[in-house]
Amino acid sequence: MSEDIEISKKILELVVASSPETVEGLIEQAHGALGVPRDILLKHVIDLQNEGKLTLTHPSRSIPEGFGAHLLSFHAFWFWIIIILSTTTMISVYTIPEKAYPYVYIRYIMGSIFVLFLPGYSLVKALFPTREIDNIEKTALSIGMSIAIVPLVGLLLNYTPWGIRLTPVTVCLLALTTILTILGFIREHYEFACVKR
Repeated sequence: MSEDIEISKKILELVVASSPETVEGLIEQAHGALGVPRDILLKHVIDLQNEGKLTLTHPSRSIPEGFGAHLLSFHAFWFWIIIILSTTTMISVYTIPEKAYPYVYIRYIMGSIFVLFLPGYSLVKALFPTREIDNIEKTALSIGMSIAIVPLVGLLLNYTPWGIRLTPVTVCLLALTTILTILGFIREHYEFACVKR
């Protein structure tokens, strides 16, 4: 029992002294200093966390300082991908003719992504900007939300003078996707700023 207390005390001393960035780093340092097997050290680290003596946080990249820094950081990667895919889709829809084989398949693929994924993904990011969602869950939610959003856009367009035609549908989906993407980015930046305080 006293040996367990001593190991836990040494682990806490290592955390204070060297501030390791990962649990693996902490266990490696403790293993080198104490010579205790790694699985026992991991058990002690988990016990310390459960007792509230040690706080383990999810490893994250540095949180950007300002809005511009956030826009150019790795955290904004998703934002730029959505904007680039949306813009590329618009360009391909209006520049690749219907009979230009095999290039028309680029238009079909980009259009499918634009209709079946991007609106839902931007809505998911607007609703859950920093929440860690599994990639499979995020993909399923994005497709499901897109399948729900696109018919609503078509229904609303049906009651406008423009009707349901190629240009109104693509422009409305582009506008909706862009607005939701910007909203998600702003919310993500705000939550990062709150975490930093």
